[in-house]
Amino acid sequence: MFDLDRWQEIFSSIRSNVLRTVLSGFTVALGLFIFIVLFGIGTGLQNAFTEGFARDAQNLITIYTGKTTLAYKGLQSDRTVTMDNEDYDFLINTDKDKVGDASPRYTTNLMVKYGKESGSYQINGAEPGEKVIENRKMLDGRYLSAMDLAQKRNVAVIGRMVQRDLIKNGSPVGKDLDINGTMFRVIGVFSDDGGDWDERHISVPITTLQQMKKGSDTVSTAYIAYNEKLTPQEAIKYGDELKDRLKARKNVAPDDENGVRVWNNAQNMNETFQFMAVLTLIVGFIGLGTLLAGIIGISNIMVYIVKERTKEIGVRKAIGAKPRSIVALIVQESVVITVVSGIIGVAVGVLALSLIGDSLEEYFIKSPGVGWGTIFMAFIALVCSGLIAGFVPAYRASRIKPIEALRTE
Repeated sequence: MFDLDRWQEIFSSIRSNVLRTVLSGFTVALGLFIFIVLFGIGTGLQNAFTEGFARDAQNLITIYTGKTTLAYKGLQSDRTVTMDNEDYDFLINTDKDKVGDASPRYTTNLMVKYGKESGSYQINGAEPGEKVIENRKMLDGRYLSAMDLAQKRNVAVIGRMVQRDLIKNGSPVGKDLDINGTMFRVIGVFSDDGGDWDERHISVPITTLQQMKKGSDTVSTAYIAYNEKLTPQEAIKYGDELKDRLKARKNVAPDDENGVRVWNNAQNMNETFQFMAVLTLIVGFIGLGTLLAGIIGISNIMVYIVKERTKEIGVRKAIGAKPRSIVALIVQESVVITVVSGIIGVAVGVLALSLIGDSLEEYFIKSPGVGWGTIFMAFIALVCSGLIAGFVPAYRASRIKPIEALRTE
């Protein structure tokens, strides 16, 4: 491997046969380039899907009520079904081991004033779990606490856009907002991946908002993040169980789809996992096909190269070269060409993905990229194939008698 004369022969052969070398290397470099770009785009699709489902908690079950469409147990249809605090407690306490974070929400739109600025905003009465449910990030201050709820404090956490609209200068934490004639102290500012609409929300303790509404215990929506240990199928079943229990509790017909409604992200996640599995298989199949094409190309070119050098091999054997040294020379040259070409293919592929960046985001491809582990495995596969592709024809050629090799046209 470290024979200086052999290395000189290899470089001399490469310089003397530039076209042959370029053809050999181009196959390897192109195979790796296409493999990296394809896998990178596949990763970009996965990133886009993941981000699309990351706006709220991915393990979210949302429960809300409406009007019944069927008469049931002596109760007429078109009856408004309303959840309350006891219903929410019933839902989250029935199977505690299946519940992660949770929060009820009582929603209303109220006029909010600060100084000379004012506007109508969605006010959400909620619990501390809302922060996780909505996947909110604190920009300043803190979120609601259990003590805020227990003491029914007049505190508020505002979205970034509320701060921009009303409190234009300085930190809003510690400042007072007039919400429908009641003063609330701002304790925090949040951002939300849901965009401007979600960042124009204001969250207050649900106990405080219910008290403002003349002691109402109404709950507009129940948010339950199921235990992440549940599989998508188990989570779907759990969501169905919650719907059935609430229907029975509120005397809603089992087949009434409007009285109690459940939106279960597990259903979407299950479909997404299936889609991503199919997408991964397709990209993997195409990528492996590309590598296989590269391997076949290397093999064909090496067969041609060895056939072209048959006379040279005959001369070497005639002057006393051993078959082992002939095989080693050809294999080493094959590996050198494969390694150098592979490095070029990797560099160009990584550069192409870097240049693409987020320019394809409008086509649902975000931050395409390939892990170095995947690149390394593909690189090793091509190097090994180059070694085998050089060894097989070289070994056959080394078995030819010198006189037969010299007669070859």
